[in-house]
Amino acid sequence: MRIVRLNEETKRDILENLLKRSPNQYEEYTKRVADIIENIRSGRDAALFDYTARFDGVTLTADTIRVTKEEIEEAYAKVPPELLDVIRRAIVNIREFHEKQRRNSWFDTRPDGSILGQRITPLSRVGVYVPGGKAAYPSSVLMNVIPARVAGVERIVMTTPPGRDGRVYEGTLVAAAEAGVDEIYKAGGAQAVAALAFGTESIPKVDKIVGPGNIYVALAKKAVYGYVSIDSVAGPSEILVLADETANPRYVAADLLSQAEHDELASAILITTSGELAQKVSEQIDGFLQTLTRKDIIEKSLANYGYILLADTMEQAVDAANEIASEHLEILTADPFAVMTKIRNAGALFLGSYSSEPLGDYFAGPNHVLPTNGTARFFSPLGVDDFIKKSSVIAYTREALEPAAPDIIRFANAEGLSAHANSIAVRFES
Repeated sequence: MRIVRLNEETKRDILENLLKRSPNQYEEYTKRVADIIENIRSGRDAALFDYTARFDGVTLTADTIRVTKEEIEEAYAKVPPELLDVIRRAIVNIREFHEKQRRNSWFDTRPDGSILGQRITPLSRVGVYVPGGKAAYPSSVLMNVIPARVAGVERIVMTTPPGRDGRVYEGTLVAAAEAGVDEIYKAGGAQAVAALAFGTESIPKVDKIVGPGNIYVALAKKAVYGYVSIDSVAGPSEILVLADETANPRYVAADLLSQAEHDELASAILITTSGELAQKVSEQIDGFLQTLTRKDIIEKSLANYGYILLADTMEQAVDAANEIASEHLEILTADPFAVMTKIRNAGALFLGSYSSEPLGDYFAGPNHVLPTNGTARFFSPLGVDDFIKKSSVIAYTREALEPAAPDIIRFANAEGLSAHANSIAVRFES
């Protein structure tokens, strides 16, 4: 893995290189995605079945697109009991964490009789997209569905591409059943996103679409935003490790590789103040690569987006970490909590030698759906707030409105909106 001295020039080059992975950079796919969306809007089920036959090699009908109870029961029979136990323990942790994010409506009654407040209501219908393709992700099901359930969403609809045999991966089905998905459809890609956004004869229109996917899914979510809400336009996965001379190089190497194996566009970066650690981590990575099953993917990821950056000081390292604003940020230093106080931008923070990134992916409880491609500067992890909406509440009596009326009328007239002013004035006509 390449070792580079960190300075303003290398930092700028790395930031530019990482931004190439953003879905916003893949304009050549935009027209294809737009055509798929328009065909689903007009052709509905017929178009959806046609795309599923073309892209997934599966022939579906209105009778077979929805996963049946029998298919879910068969999935339970295939999933090892040990895995089912792990899924259930993870659900407990994820639910307990997200229950702490719940908000309540509030109302403020004033002495003049006016009432101001905020009413919080859950979304009615949410669509969860779960990828197939290079890997199956039951953990993604849990992270997207459980906060929606905690928020009180009435109907959760899941889409996921079928395998060539027309079936959905059993781990995905079991995770969906355990998390509380109401209905599951065999549909993937941009066509599934369009079906959720606009509805077909089989798949209901939803209010919001969440969940990761490939470039077609990401661009489709971007295209339908405004017709429905979305969680984000997610880019490839990424990890940044901040480490000093106290870090264990074997742990650091293992953690970097845990993200590099996602896909060829994943990013894995170590920023350290220790030249000795940098060299040892590079050697450990070479050793691990001889035994890991996704070696080809990892090597391409590291060749394009993997870096070991040597910083002169921890302050310089922290500054670079804040500019990169990584999805996952591990701090492996003598005092990780002190370093954490200087971090402004990160999707999730992992502190200390035994808080490796996969702990957050699967089990600890915080959500693993995180901002990518530097968007941790202004976006947050997926949570209960993503599945609620807020309505302002205003209730004035005549007595409360009367002293405010002249100010409102003056403001409205200053903006040239005489009907606004009149709406107040008519209430105090002689």
